[in-house]
Amino acid sequence: MIENKLKNPEVKKLRAEVVDLKRSLMNLRFQKSTGQLEKTAEIKKNKNKDSKTKNKYE
Repeated sequence: MIENKLKNPEVKKLRAEVVDLKRSLMNLRFQKSTGQLEKTAEIKKNKNKDSKTKNKYE
């Protein structure tokens, strides 16, 4: 049963989305540290999206 859940195409999409969100979060952190980020609230929004997406497939 667990194997079927992990092979589900929807789960694969959600995992790919989590990877993209983590990558963009890292980019936002780099921008913040170099002073290029103007909208610092984007970091919080991205963290929230990441956690919501993780909860969908767990």
